[in-house]
Amino acid sequence: MAKPPKKKLRSGFTTGTAAAAAAKGAMIRILDNEKPEQVTVMLLTGQPITIAVHSCTAMGKNSAACTVIKDAGDDPDVTNKAEIGAVVTLMKPSTARGGEYPVVISGGQGVGTVTKPGLAVPPGEPAINPGPRRMITQSIIDVLERRHLRLPVRVEVFVPEGQVLAEKTLNARLGILGGISILGTTGVVKPMSHDAYIATIESAVSVARASGLNHLVLTTGRRSERYAESVFPQFPEEAFVQAGDFFKLSLEATARKGFKHITLAVFFGKALKMACGVPHTHAAKSSLSLERLAEWADQATGDPKLAEDIRSANTARHAFEMIHDTHATIVALVGNRVIEAAKGFAGPGIRIQAIIFDYDGSIAYDSEKELRD
Repeated sequence: MAKPPKKKLRSGFTTGTAAAAAAKGAMIRILDNEKPEQVTVMLLTGQPITIAVHSCTAMGKNSAACTVIKDAGDDPDVTNKAEIGAVVTLMKPSTARGGEYPVVISGGQGVGTVTKPGLAVPPGEPAINPGPRRMITQSIIDVLERRHLRLPVRVEVFVPEGQVLAEKTLNARLGILGGISILGTTGVVKPMSHDAYIATIESAVSVARASGLNHLVLTTGRRSERYAESVFPQFPEEAFVQAGDFFKLSLEATARKGFKHITLAVFFGKALKMACGVPHTHAAKSSLSLERLAEWADQATGDPKLAEDIRSANTARHAFEMIHDTHATIVALVGNRVIEAAKGFAGPGIRIQAIIFDYDGSIAYDSEKELRD
């Protein structure tokens, strides 16, 4: 029987695109004295996108506020369906310098402020990345040029629920306080691309390096990070980066930034996938990982019964329970292979440490235990 065709996943647009659309809508509202139903803005890829305007209100003769509803398509995103807005104000021509008519961009309610170095914008600035700033500026210029106008403009981006949404992100860890970031490298959100998470990893690594750190601790989530923090209580919070399933990508990012010492602090299930050399651990099939573990166990112990039990285990956790107390050498073998795979992704010149936690948070393996004791 033929498999049904896979549903085509729908693309969406970024917070940066939403802000640019809101700014363009407000600009049109000021100059035409009417609310546009939709606006078309140019993506950073050079392609146009048309976006519905949610609300648009005049705030005097030379100012207006517009909002659009962010649509992330079929990509999971905490900002999906969030209201993104912009207040646009025409300034007096005398504020322009040297014949230039600038677009001044600021952050309002719900837009975070950068407080740490290492991000795309410097500390003290609103967390509106360079790509969205270009889109906002171009959207304003498009409206002015079509009307043969040259006027200085101020744009204040706001997100009514931004502070609440930010609590569901890692912004505070990155030093972005008070709201969300206005992001986008292309303007488009591709479904299941994980672009936002990748950007967060790279930003976290950059912040850690800018803080002067040489030793980074990569975990796969909040739980493993919490246990890692207890192992390294002397480390600042910037030293801990949640890499999720992005094993290869996170190591490449740390190598590019010049880190010399990386610790991978993970649970056994993720460690087993890493030991198999899987670049993205979510994509690895558990059955293949267990098959590999069974082969390693057979080679290490010469016990075909143990190997068969591991091969038949329901999960990696189930297999771990079989070997944790009686076969520490197999756990160590997994840890050593994690280091080998990590070195392959990170390249030469980086010291790699592997820590494997059991499922209660105790250390089952530490490649540098002797050095730490």
